[in-house]
Amino acid sequence: MATAIAALVEDTDLLVLNGDLGVGKTAFTQGFAAALGVATAVTSPTFTLANRYEGDLVINHLDVYRLTNLLEVRDLAIGELLEHGVTLIEWGERIAEELPDERLEIGIAFGEGDDERRIEIKFDGERWLRRQAVLTKALEAWL
Repeated sequence: MATAIAALVEDTDLLVLNGDLGVGKTAFTQGFAAALGVATAVTSPTFTLANRYEGDLVINHLDVYRLTNLLEVRDLAIGELLEHGVTLIEWGERIAEELPDERLEIGIAFGEGDDERRIEIKFDGERWLRRQAVLTKALEAWL
């Protein structure tokens, strides 16, 4: 699924990854980054808060799980990150009011089996709505 989405992203896109601990947000980012030619290991930025990777596009990977107030969010300078590359934010629902309305929200939930996941995609903003039909078609196998 991450590969299909990576094939359709554009510079300055924002993806918000929501879901419980251990559901696969970082695994999604690893597959996404690999599809965009990142050769280095992609790790969770839980403690560093933000990692940047170079591939076909720059990938900004943030994890805002540990942030406790919106002032900390502002210190991350998300607006500046969004100016270059594709940005993926784990736990983004926690800071939704600080994020632009133009984003793709990917909700990942545990399924019935250990290896099963339920995925919900929400297209927000004109840029994502313009690609909704193509992306939905590309994701048919997972949705």
